[in-house]
Order: sequence, then structure tokens, then C-alpha cells
Amino acid sequence: APDKAPLSKSLLLVPSALSLLLTLLLPHCQRFFVYDLQAVKDDFQIWRLICGRIICLDLKDTFCSSLLIYNFRIFERRYGSRKFASFLLGSWVLSALVEFILVEAVRYSFGIAAARNLPSGFLAPVFALFVPFYCSIPRVQVAQILGPLSITNKTLIYILGLQLFTSGSYIWIVAISGLVSGICYNSNVLRVHQVLCIPSWMAKFFSWTLEPIFASSEPATEARIGMGATVDIQRQQRMELLDRQLMLSQFAQARRQRQQQGGMINWNRLFPPLRQRRNINYQDGRRSEQQASPPLEVSEEQVARLMEMGFSRGDALEALRASNNDLNVATNFLLQH
Repeated sequence: APDKAPLSKSLLLVPSALSLLLTLLLPHCQRFFVYDLQAVKDDFQIWRLICGRIICLDLKDTFCSSLLIYNFRIFERRYGSRKFASFLLGSWVLSALVEFILVEAVRYSFGIAAARNLPSGFLAPVFALFVPFYCSIPRVQVAQILGPLSITNKTLIYILGLQLFTSGSYIWIVAISGLVSGICYNSNVLRVHQVLCIPSWMAKFFSWTLEPIFASSEPATEARIGMGATVDIQRQQRMELLDRQLMLSQFAQARRQRQQQGGMINWNRLFPPLRQRRNINYQDGRRSEQQASPPLEVSEEQVARLMEMGFSRGDALEALRASNNDLNVATNFLLQH
């Protein structure tokens, strides 16, 4: 099942394990995984285009790329494993061509031989994933610092990408080639979707082999508590998790009822959010149940963002009302149901 992201988890674990194995136990074999475009050009060592672009020989690059792949698993859940794998394959192949062009352009323009100094590993597709991440994942502000600067739900991913971008002297060539290939594949330039895609028989084979090993579901009974969190913060996070779980179950139930009966749903009549009930209990003590509040005003901008992601206007309105205009929670509702 794509919602369990077996391909992302396999890309997280297998290359990282091989990189550690080469670094700690088999350092004499690292020369076979060096990404040397000069050897490809002069000695026709075409195999280096494959071996040199799969396993990272730098553990820092391994760590950063693994974290990024894990965070980008949302695309496998949204588009399915086959389409996600096709994007990775397409960007991996296109970036090799772009890297060769960039290396030759740098050599002719500045006299710098960068062909023997490119970093190894599955890095270009990781940079390519920043293209759909920038285009299709909504930006939601989490906190504001230093006046106009704000922290969003995407800030940490960009920081990880910047760390990877600055980890070597010539990794910028790999980064630019990945971004260019991501733009080409995402915008379907020259119909690369039809040319560079995973055949259905291969997708079925890897689904049969990878899913039993890597398709573990996300933990649903434990709250994710940040390191060093105080008791109040832990209580608040657990309350928010319980709130989201309740809204998810109510959302699924309401959608099933709407499919059977049709019509729109008054979410505020179905259930009041837990945060409102908690605040009422804190302020007024044991008070009788609050009467249903009028329909919540929904931001048209957030509705437009959800519609751009492919959801209908009715589903977007219902999800935003159910989540008290929390775009992240509403997106999770619609992706998981």
C-alpha cells in the first residue's frame, strides 16, 4: 500500500546500510563507487554512471539525504509507489545528462576540472524532489521570529537541503542538475513521463517483494513528544493528537454518510473541537454542554490551496471547518481518507 511508503523506507535503509558497510568494513571497495565522469568519458567506464550515483561515500551526505527521503515520503503516499518511483528514475537519468553538460561547461568556461570531484550517491533525485515539494505542499506558518521572518512547516526541510548543498565543493553541480531534471519531469518537458517510467510488471514485482519487508504502518497510539518538552507541552501535544484522531474518525464517518445520503455536512453539529471543550472546562468548571456554534468562516485562500492539490471544493470546506481552519490538519484529513 502506498500510504505505508515502502519505497521511501527502502531508499532510507538500504543505501544507508551499504554506505556504512563500505565506510566501516569494506573501505578497499569504495573505489568502485566513486563518481568519476572523467573515467566515463576517457575510459568508457559507463558502469560508474550507475555505481557512482547510488551509494554515498560521505556519511554526512548519507545522513542528510536519508532524512530528506524520509520526509518526502508524502509524495509516495499521495501519488502511489509506481509514480513516485518513475519520478525518481526520470530525475536520476535526466540529471546524469545535465551533470555532464555542466561539467563540460565549467571546464570550458573556467578551466576547472570538476569531473573527478563530484560527490557519489543518490543525491540528484533528492534535490529533484524539492520541485514538487515547493510547488504542491502548502506553506503554513508555525512561528514568527525577528519581525518579517517566520518558521513554517517546510523550514526544516529547506535547512536540511541547504546543509546537503553546502557539504562539498562541487555538489552544487549535482544540486542544479537535480533541480533542472525535477523541473523537466514535473512540467512534462518532451513527454518524459511516457519515456522514463516504471513498467507495470516491474512495479508489481517490487510491490510483492518490498511491501512485506518495509511496509510498516505509522505509530498511531503514541504521541510524538519533542526532546526536553515540559509536562504542560507534553499534555498539550497529547491533547492535540487526541483532537486530531477524533476529527479523523468523525471525518471518515461523515464522508461515508454523505456518500450514502448525499448533501453537505454541518461539522460543528457533529462534534465540537476538543480544544474548545478543554478551554470551557478550564474557565467555567463543570458547565453543561455548549450549544452548537454557528458555521466557522473558512478562508477562501486555504480552500483554493486544497483545490489546487486536486480536492473538491465541498471536501475542502468540510475539512477546513472540521479542523478549525488548520490547513495542515485539513490536508492530512483529505490525504488519509
